[in-house]
Amino acid sequence: MSLSANQSSGPPAATLWLLRLEGLAAAAAAAFLYHGTGASWWLFALLWLVPDLSMLGYLAGPRWGARCYNSVHTYLGPALLLAAALLARQHSLLPFALIWINHIGIDRLLGYGLKSSKAFQITHLTPP
Repeated sequence: MSLSANQSSGPPAATLWLLRLEGLAAAAAAAFLYHGTGASWWLFALLWLVPDLSMLGYLAGPRWGARCYNSVHTYLGPALLLAAALLARQHSLLPFALIWINHIGIDRLLGYGLKSSKAFQITHLTPP
């Protein structure tokens, strides 16, 4: 099924707001839990932009860039790190997972979504 010229492929505006609020909730929860770890806020500030290094994948073109960016900007990676830290009782890894979750949440709150391989500006949060 193809979309006609007057149909939108983006999510409805109400869905966009829900996704942004979901990002806020994830970011707030991660920051609260981070505080509970007792880890340094300097570490938080130092590592907060590290996930954006995945944009270097765009040096290989938009397809690879989107793959690299999206693989680092989903909650799956930090959730697996969080689970592994808890299961292995390696609590020193918890701050890293929480910083990562916070980064993704803030990105979602600001409207930065998972990238399309067609263009960097097209995301799952691109308005209709």
